[in-house]
Amino acid sequence: MKIQQLRHFLFVVKEGGFRAAAERANRSQAALSASIKELEKTLGQRLFESGNKATLTPFGETCLPKIEQFLTTYKALEDDLKASASGDKGKIRIASVPSLVTKLLPSVLVEYAKKHPDIEIVLIDDNSVGVANRLLAGEVDLALGNCISIDQADIDFTPLISDPIGVVCLNSNSLNQLKNQSEKQQNRSRKKGLKWQQLVAQPFIYNGTCRLLENTPAEVLNRNARYTVENITSLFSLLRNDLGITTLPKLAFPSNEPELVWLDLLEPALDRQIGIFKLANKTISPPAQAFYELCIAYVQKHYPLSDMA
Repeated sequence: MKIQQLRHFLFVVKEGGFRAAAERANRSQAALSASIKELEKTLGQRLFESGNKATLTPFGETCLPKIEQFLTTYKALEDDLKASASGDKGKIRIASVPSLVTKLLPSVLVEYAKKHPDIEIVLIDDNSVGVANRLLAGEVDLALGNCISIDQADIDFTPLISDPIGVVCLNSNSLNQLKNQSEKQQNRSRKKGLKWQQLVAQPFIYNGTCRLLENTPAEVLNRNARYTVENITSLFSLLRNDLGITTLPKLAFPSNEPELVWLDLLEPALDRQIGIFKLANKTISPPAQAFYELCIAYVQKHYPLSDMA
């Protein structure tokens, strides 16, 4: 029993005859009649009365609602699978570092939702190590962050933006005053900022992003840290209470923070490469692939780093 034979059966019923059904099916009347006869042979009963081929037999009357229900279900399945294949239906699981969830992803998700309104998105924020582990464990389809902790052979990484590392402290901190004085004295054509040597006299708060200071002269700050904090909320609480200073990527610093300030760190001049990545040598779902491509194109077009700060 073939799908096409069932469709031909319904065409005859709905069109009221074999000739009209053949025209709708774009077949010759002989070919459509042969299709119906083959279906009747498979079922072992006639579907139409022999005297009037458009009139259903009692067996045909019994088959009609069942065939209609089956073809309706089949059509829904066919449409659903095609939608999934084209990226119009399904689910995406994305892990991201918190700074991107706050400043980057909302705009990208708005654009994605316009093109794919029926895709369910599960968004998980984690630190850079957690994001990497979730990707490698297969918990998520895509990840956004910096990939310094991942074996390059395991991932396909596409850079999006370069995020500079700076110093975070209270507005009233002497480092901020020192930078302001330095700006007045220096030629305005030169970039202003701080050197790591100017930070050593202050209590230092180590956070996860301070790994970026490793293998640089500023690594001494990590070794002499007075506090170690992984949670960003706790980190800002310590900073606001003047318990020390820290270093952070610019995207991780809130744009509307009234009490704290982010200052350029010029020596050493560091940044983290933010990008989107997926597992290498593994095909992702069509919805995830659509998000991957849109995210790269959208960020490169609309979000240079200067606009994100």
